[in-house]
Amino acid sequence: MEENTIIQAVLHALEQHSDKISSKMLEMEQRLHDEMQAMEQRLRGEMHEMEQRLRGEMHEMEQRLRGEMHEMEQRLRGEMHEMEQQLRSEIHAVETRLEAKIDSLREEMQQMNRQLNERSDHLEEELADTQTSVEVLTTKVLHHDRKLRQLAKQA
Repeated sequence: MEENTIIQAVLHALEQHSDKISSKMLEMEQRLHDEMQAMEQRLRGEMHEMEQRLRGEMHEMEQRLRGEMHEMEQRLRGEMHEMEQQLRSEIHAVETRLEAKIDSLREEMQQMNRQLNERSDHLEEELADTQTSVEVLTTKVLHHDRKLRQLAKQA
C-alpha cells in the first residue's frame, strides 16, 4: 500500500504541478493576449498618428503647390501683360511709320497735282497763243487770198 500512497502522492503532486503549469500557461496566455492588444493599440495609435502626419504633410504640400501655382499664374500674367505692351508699342510704331508714309505720299501727290495743274495751265496758254496765231494767220491767208483774187480779176 505504500506504493499506492506514493503513487497517489506523485499523482497528486503531478496534478498540482499540472494545475500550476495550466495556471501559468493561462497567465502567460493572458499576458500575451494583453501584450498583443497593447501592441495593437500602439500600432493603431502610430498608424493614426502617421495618417494625421501624412494628411498634414499633404495639406502643406497642397498649400505650397497652390502658392506656387498662384505665383506662376501671376508671373505668366505679368509676362503676358509685358508682351501685350510690347505688341502695342510695336503696333503703334508701325502705325506711326504708316501715317508718316501716307502723309509723305499725300504730299507727293499734291506736289504732282500742282505740277500737273501748272503744266495744264501752261498748255492752255500755249493753246490759246497757238489759236490766236492760227486766227491771225487765217485772217492773213484770207486777206492774201482776196488780194490774189482781186489781182487775178484785174489781170
